[in-house]
Amino acid sequence: MEKLEDIDSFLKNVDKISQLVTDLRSCDTDMQLKALAEADGYIAALDESCRTKVNKTTINTNPPRQSSSNPQNESPENFMKIIEQDAENRRVRRTAKTKKATALKEKGNEAYAREDYDTAVKYYSDGLAELKDMQPLYTNRAQAYIKLGKYKEAISDCEWALKCNERCVKAYIHMGKAYLGLKKYNEARHCLEKIQEIEPNKEKMVKEYLTQVDVEEEREGRERNAKQEFDKGSRKATTVVQLLEKLSKPGQLTLYYCGGLEILSEALSDCTGQTLFRLHNGFSVISGNGTVRRCLLQETDDPQSQELCVSTLKVWRTACYGNDENQKILMTCPVARDLIVQLVTSEHGAVANECLALLCLFAQTPRSRCFIIDSLHLHMLVKNLMKCMSRSEQKKQSTAVSILENFAMENRFRIQLRNNLTESICEPFAKLLRHINTSNELVLPSLISSLGSLAGDNVIRHQLAHDGQCWDAFRVAISQCCASEQRETLYPLLGLIINLSAITSPVIQEHAVPLCGCCLSLLKHSDGGIVTRATGVLSAVLPQSTEAIQQVIEGEVIQILRRVLKAGGQAATKYAIKALTVCTAASHLAREKLVKSDQKLSSLRHLLSSSCDEMVSGNAALCLAHCLDLEGVATHLLGTDIVLLLLRRAAGDTERTAVQQNAAIALGKLCRSEPRHLCKLQELHGLEILHSCVKLIS
Repeated sequence: MEKLEDIDSFLKNVDKISQLVTDLRSCDTDMQLKALAEADGYIAALDESCRTKVNKTTINTNPPRQSSSNPQNESPENFMKIIEQDAENRRVRRTAKTKKATALKEKGNEAYAREDYDTAVKYYSDGLAELKDMQPLYTNRAQAYIKLGKYKEAISDCEWALKCNERCVKAYIHMGKAYLGLKKYNEARHCLEKIQEIEPNKEKMVKEYLTQVDVEEEREGRERNAKQEFDKGSRKATTVVQLLEKLSKPGQLTLYYCGGLEILSEALSDCTGQTLFRLHNGFSVISGNGTVRRCLLQETDDPQSQELCVSTLKVWRTACYGNDENQKILMTCPVARDLIVQLVTSEHGAVANECLALLCLFAQTPRSRCFIIDSLHLHMLVKNLMKCMSRSEQKKQSTAVSILENFAMENRFRIQLRNNLTESICEPFAKLLRHINTSNELVLPSLISSLGSLAGDNVIRHQLAHDGQCWDAFRVAISQCCASEQRETLYPLLGLIINLSAITSPVIQEHAVPLCGCCLSLLKHSDGGIVTRATGVLSAVLPQSTEAIQQVIEGEVIQILRRVLKAGGQAATKYAIKALTVCTAASHLAREKLVKSDQKLSSLRHLLSSSCDEMVSGNAALCLAHCLDLEGVATHLLGTDIVLLLLRRAAGDTERTAVQQNAAIALGKLCRSEPRHLCKLQELHGLEILHSCVKLIS
């Protein structure tokens, strides 16, 4: 099996023997005899191919006496027993080999985890010596070969893995990486695109790998062009190298380095300059300069030192603009990693602004954000960004919130923030909400939006829903926004509260009464969007507090919610009917108020007849069922289409069985309270339909 042809031949023989065994087991005697003849011919052919050309036969002068041939020994049954015994022996041997190969694979995995790739390759190879068709051994060894830079060997192993399993995604991944290592970009893309053909749901992963191929190809092209420019003696190309040589000289005046860095920034305006800067260790030259390092550490406070610090940050930003490879190199520089986070809150405005500009550059693309997430102290970075937002300088505020907003979209960023959310986010956020003023009102909408993105992580969402200081700040902020007509802040704030209120929390229950009181007053707001979101808050918070329900009912919430339903709007209707259903479920007074304002319950009937939203129609049916508990309500509904509407919902084909259940319950209450509705139900053959709903009701 050392060659590909051997495996093909072997597999064909296995298929042929399997078919012979099947035919020999057949109940058809003719087929058995035919299979027996083919088996004899097959065995004879094997004997012929194994026969030697040199005659080495020794004549035995005393041969053993041959027993007379027994026809029974040549029967299909005996042949089958021999075949089955051979198959069992092979199975036992393969099981033992599989056990040995698996143990060797585990040892190889352990060595790989220790980054001992040579040892890992040895164990995987030993495993393959036991079992040559074990696909994971090939893909694992290919991965180890890639780590060792043995790309051709890795490709060969991937090809063998695909011979074992033509849909092996790992084989295509490692083969793509190996081709990328060999700088065969088209072959790498072909391998990665095959993954999506096999498993379309891996589109995101494939896209990331293809982006990496594009970046590597672009990097190689830039380096080739940069070297050509330098070899030609291009003035701009040689300037970068000359400047780096001058900047590497120690013990010069601060102004000397400032001037050199300013000129260098201009020379890095294109990809050729950026590439030459990297190829000639520009990042190491600058970070290794003692004078530059002291300025970055803010050890001196004189204007020249601050200017040098700004110039250094500017060079980094210029070198990294649109250049992934330079961004990656900068994030491997310890000086840069440590100082970028600290300089965000520098007392010197120019330094802080240049540092924020550098971070803003990294925040623009997913790949750049990954460099920051993998390299910087994120808790400290977020804490310092929040400090910038609390300061009065609008430029710093807007840049800081833009950075946070972009990073909040990254799942890995959110995961790393989980453990220190209170100190880094909740406390400064609550402080800002409690003191809304002209200096921070412009940044708050984006900051609230950022928290909404962070809440996309379930752990962070749960923490925010249980954070008392945030909920207290929400109430204060709503009051402030109402007093100063700050709709730009109020709108996203209500949206965030709706999002967090989906989680049941003792903290929400504690703040439900004052929060619902604020939202009740907002229901009279002139802005329809504010009214919709205030209704949404009520629909989410009221189910968590009986006390809040009683408060809003006394505050004429029923009449206001009816007006919201009349005004229409998909979101407003959904929120309003849910809040109305919660109130009527908890309070007899709420039912009385609803019936008093609308004796024929026209609002609920309209939703039952026209709404395509199952949640809306289900809540309408449930709310109607609550109202039918009142005496006389069923009588008022005589002459309306209520029976037909409820029957349609009870018999409808819906994804939510609760819709059918609520409609069936309401229909039962209606007929029980007013028997004349039963006649209408019988006319529509509704009893049979109700009978089919018994399972749902139970």
